[in-house]
Amino acid sequence: MTGSSSTGMTRRAVLGAFAATALTAAPTYSNAAGFLRGGGDIRRIKMYSGRTGERIDMIYWIEGQYIKDAVKEVNYFMRDWRTDGVKSMDLRTVDIMAAAHNLLDVSEPYMLLSGYRSPKTNAMLRSKSRGVAKNSLHMRGQAADLRLSSRSVSQMSRAAIACQGGGVGRYSGSNFVHMDCGVVRSWGG
Repeated sequence: MTGSSSTGMTRRAVLGAFAATALTAAPTYSNAAGFLRGGGDIRRIKMYSGRTGERIDMIYWIEGQYIKDAVKEVNYFMRDWRTDGVKSMDLRTVDIMAAAHNLLDVSEPYMLLSGYRSPKTNAMLRSKSRGVAKNSLHMRGQAADLRLSSRSVSQMSRAAIACQGGGVGRYSGSNFVHMDCGVVRSWGG
């Protein structure tokens, strides 16, 4: 239902109003593991892209349910900007990102450097850098490379590692952290 009701409110506006109200009443989370097990009622993701100029700040999960329209927007936002290819992101990765962001206690959005990568983009990046995996989880929509100007790579990686939800790579030289929902592991410096 995307049309307007008799009061002029769209379903999205109603959801947004509910989410904003619920967000102010939401509990703070003492640890990410509880958050990932469903300890929270709301999950929010805030990002911007320096490549496209786009921004996203949305509640994508409320009381145990992913919001379909919000997830579609997250998938589009995290697309391969080089090819405009969109893939359904593995929401476990988005959950890890949101939980780590919450642990960092920042209002600043993540800068998304890379979300989904098409095989063509991954091959091009691999030809230019030793640090790009041949079978990268980015190609499956299971990884993101992120930066925060107000937090160090070390702080970001510690928060992501605390989630115990997947892989965390520290790329201090390039000032970003890789987060994925694959095997729990960490690397880099």
